[in-house]
Amino acid sequence: MTACNRVTVLTHQRPAQTAEAMRRLVADARREGVELRFDAEEAAKHAVTAEEGVVVTDATVLPDVDLCIALGGDGTILRALRTYARTGVPVFAVNFGEVGFLATVDPDEMSEGFARAFRGEFERLDLPAIDVRIDERSHLAFNDVSLHRRMGDRVAELSYLLDGEEVGSVRCDGIVVCTPAGSTGYNLANGGPVMAWGVEGFGVSFIAPHSLAARSLVVAPDDGLRILSRSEHGVDLSVDGRPAGALEPGTELHARFVSDAAVLAQQPGTSFYRRLREKFGRLSR
Repeated sequence: MTACNRVTVLTHQRPAQTAEAMRRLVADARREGVELRFDAEEAAKHAVTAEEGVVVTDATVLPDVDLCIALGGDGTILRALRTYARTGVPVFAVNFGEVGFLATVDPDEMSEGFARAFRGEFERLDLPAIDVRIDERSHLAFNDVSLHRRMGDRVAELSYLLDGEEVGSVRCDGIVVCTPAGSTGYNLANGGPVMAWGVEGFGVSFIAPHSLAARSLVVAPDDGLRILSRSEHGVDLSVDGRPAGALEPGTELHARFVSDAAVLAQQPGTSFYRRLREKFGRLSR
């Protein structure tokens, strides 16, 4: 267990919602002798100025830190994971979103949570990702990659190959490729398989398939996935819910599983199955 003496902060786009959390974070850090680091955008968002224990920099990525604290929903947490992918810097997240499946603590736990974060009293969960490539473009997805037909276009026809073998060609509204962490998102809404954290591999599910034979599946971690668009029109690409271009007719998307792509801080003893019950049970009441 190693103390975190240099901490960077990322927040979502509604600063009023996290203003009290930010004040508490700065006060707790000052009391614990922890240095907080903000990029220029975050500093302007919260009217933070440089002072003893607070550093403001023009750099957008601050690699020389021990921890990243994210205040927001899953979108903010995913941004933090992408920012610190492959650096070994863990992301400690306070949930200010709707579900917050990736969050470490909820807002009513944040004071105790900040103290534990500064002392390094958390477990490190290595998260896999999906490396996505189309021509020269590449992306890293921690939740999912989705292809979906454009509004007004005819149904898409997507062929998919695994480990070089064509598995099928499906007429559908789209396809979702997800990590275990992302399996409780868009994939779950499609009726795809929920994968516990720690599962090696990724899921594939179809959006509104026009076929009785299209079934979701879990792909082995070493098997590469290729998706070809056989539609007359291109299909849109989203990575972790963000627009990321398109897959045009005749082009291919290549996806592969990447283990240990980022680190998520978790409270000691956190159970995936308890998280699943609490997060989704809460929404069903």
